[in-house]
Amino acid sequence: MGTGRLTGRRDQEATVPEASTAVGDTAGGSAARTGAAAPRSLAEALRSRDDTALAALLHARPDLLSPVPGDVTQLAGRAGTRASVVRALERLDRFALQTAEALAVAPDPCPYPVLESLLTGQTGTTGEDNGARAALPRALATLRDQALVWGDEERLRLVRTARELLAPSAQRPSPTGLGPTVAEATAGMSPTRIQEIVSAAGLPATHDAVSAVSALTGLFTDPERMSALLDEAPAEAHQVLGRLVWGPPYGEVTPNPTAPVRWLRDRGLLLPASARTVVLPREVALHLRGGLAHRDTAPLAPPVPAHREHRPQLVDANAAGQALAALSTVEELVKSWEYTGPPVLRAGGLSVRDLKRAAAALDATEAAAAFWIELAYAAGLVAGDGEADERYAPTPAFDTWRELPPAERWSVLAAAWLPATRTAGLVGEQDARGRTLSVLGPELDRSAAPEVRRRVLELLAGLPEGCSAAPDALLDRLAWERPVRGTSHLRARLAHWALTEAEVLGVTGRGALSGPGRALLEHRDPAPLLDPLLPEPVDHVLLQADLTAVAPGPLRRPLGDTLAVLADVESKGGATVYRFTPGSVRRALDAGHTAVDLHAFLKEHSRTPVPQPLAYLIDDVARRHGHLRVGAASSYVRCDDDAMLGEILADKRSAGLGLRRLAPTVLASHAEPGALLDGLRAMGYAPAAESRTGDVLVSRADAHRTPARSAPVPVPDGPPVPDAVLLGAAVRAIRAGDLAATAVRKEPAPSTGRPGDLPRTSAAETLATVQAAALTGAAVWIGYVNADGAASQRVIDPVRVEGGFVTGYDHTADEVRTYALHRITGVAELADDQV
Repeated sequence: MGTGRLTGRRDQEATVPEASTAVGDTAGGSAARTGAAAPRSLAEALRSRDDTALAALLHARPDLLSPVPGDVTQLAGRAGTRASVVRALERLDRFALQTAEALAVAPDPCPYPVLESLLTGQTGTTGEDNGARAALPRALATLRDQALVWGDEERLRLVRTARELLAPSAQRPSPTGLGPTVAEATAGMSPTRIQEIVSAAGLPATHDAVSAVSALTGLFTDPERMSALLDEAPAEAHQVLGRLVWGPPYGEVTPNPTAPVRWLRDRGLLLPASARTVVLPREVALHLRGGLAHRDTAPLAPPVPAHREHRPQLVDANAAGQALAALSTVEELVKSWEYTGPPVLRAGGLSVRDLKRAAAALDATEAAAAFWIELAYAAGLVAGDGEADERYAPTPAFDTWRELPPAERWSVLAAAWLPATRTAGLVGEQDARGRTLSVLGPELDRSAAPEVRRRVLELLAGLPEGCSAAPDALLDRLAWERPVRGTSHLRARLAHWALTEAEVLGVTGRGALSGPGRALLEHRDPAPLLDPLLPEPVDHVLLQADLTAVAPGPLRRPLGDTLAVLADVESKGGATVYRFTPGSVRRALDAGHTAVDLHAFLKEHSRTPVPQPLAYLIDDVARRHGHLRVGAASSYVRCDDDAMLGEILADKRSAGLGLRRLAPTVLASHAEPGALLDGLRAMGYAPAAESRTGDVLVSRADAHRTPARSAPVPVPDGPPVPDAVLLGAAVRAIRAGDLAATAVRKEPAPSTGRPGDLPRTSAAETLATVQAAALTGAAVWIGYVNADGAASQRVIDPVRVEGGFVTGYDHTADEVRTYALHRITGVAELADDQV
């Protein structure tokens, strides 16, 4: 850098690395107990916990249960593995994580007052620390409960794996913005250069580099002497330090830096990190920061205040309207796939073209259509049919769902939405390989989605009824609760989608949690709350002279199904408008209805007289319907009016149909019957298909259904949370295994001397010892190798020894078991004070 200007590297916020299987420290701890000796390892700290605290740890970190640890030592070892520690760190709130980050840059072990000063500042006073001093015990308790911190308040220790993840390094800057200590930064420096720095800093020379580094560290950690040294620094040097003090602590220099940079470098206030890079030592940065590890601490969760207030009745009414629209949309979508559903892509999912078609059919955006398709799939209403040419189609569950009352149908949709891990908001984005994510594709699962969705609703539930929250306030709260970069950004997007989806589904109304939504969140059936809010289905329509019909509410099933065939939906809402067209009437005639049937249907279900234009339309289409007959020759057209056939042959639009006259009343075509029907209809005719016997065919195909399909199972976010029964059994197993591993024996059985081998006794000694224990009712320790070759240590109370087997109560398994004597490697009596 020719000008000698020092610049900081681009700021990089530290992230928690991906999980691996490397094993970290097995030492960490539980809360210090008054009057108890300080634990010397994580295993010892965990062993001192009561069963309730141990169960709480397993509940908070369920990955520790897979499989159940054999004893507390195994539990401690597993709690220190990198994969488990990464997962635990990801679930800390911002202040608990900041506390762990402060411990990672503190001395190891760290006294409580030192940790407190890192979070509140050396010069701060009570009331000026933004609540950090008062919140620190809670954060520290969280870290202890998660087995990330152990030791008493005089010797707090962060689990070594967590320290390695959070401590600063050149490759991975610390979230605190701090750099290495003086000792770390000078580790590769020559003793002569260290002595030069000590001399320039005004310290006496020492006999070795270690004492020189110690003297320099003492200078930088002495506030008075450090202030005096900085008072001598040029003004430009303070500007250089100001650019590095809050991180990143690294800066680039040229071979000939400016005088201020040289002044800092000569006195060790900047130390070389590489040939062209210097670093600000941690002790110097902490002095300049006033002892703070973070520029901004966040000890308190951001509040989520009420943003707007509405009457609860208005919220519920608005949500009910959205729920009704959701039912109509899902039913319309699934019914549109009854006869010819969209094909399944080779890689899975729906093509972009078919998504656009679905969006057009629903009169919605592609993003909205993607949500409704994914919701129907999550509810088990649509699936692939499993055929060779696989297509999506309704499942048999759709027919059952349609017959349910509206409130119960909505409950099915809402209950499928809340725990779903499939995320429709990702549709259209690209995955890590650059492939576009498609609707119903295989890469849409995000395991954090259910947790975020539920947490958003819980925050809304915490507001007074009828109150909504500002989206920014919700996002700030969620970012505080899960601040780890890489997960916080995804959670923010998931929260935004959750708010949108909850509103269109009717879980919320005008941004506030509705009554049915609150019941859904509380695991109660929302149908009884929603049912009174939904309008009763109506059995009539209002016919109008402009060839439209108005449905003043949701139609009853037979009426709605028939009207959907006879007319096209023109607009939706509280009242649905249908429009009659020649094409829609012909569709009804193709479905097997006659003109007489249609007139009777409209007269029965209309509260207004059937308008004359509509009656004329039905009669006119019916009069022409079937006048032409199409069959297979490949196909043919026959008509008693040979003049009409001549007119068709003369029409230039029929050239592509390959027509030729076979007889005065018959035309043959090379086109398939379906294509011939479509071609003639496009020319303005109304042909009807006929069978080989000459009968008119009803052209509507049978509704297609998939084989029975179950709804997709959400992808869990790690191991499932264990229930109370599993936790109790796991704690008992760990305690019993710990008893077997740590039990004091009167005369320990001799060992082979190889690490990991079980102690051994001869067969005669083993038999004699267990027989004596069975007679006296004493407990013994055994080493045992099962049929799979797995070795374990157990404590048993023998009750019967016969036929080469010993039967007794196994304290490890908490049940009576039988063991083969030849698989017992060693046996010893327990000390008198043992079980």
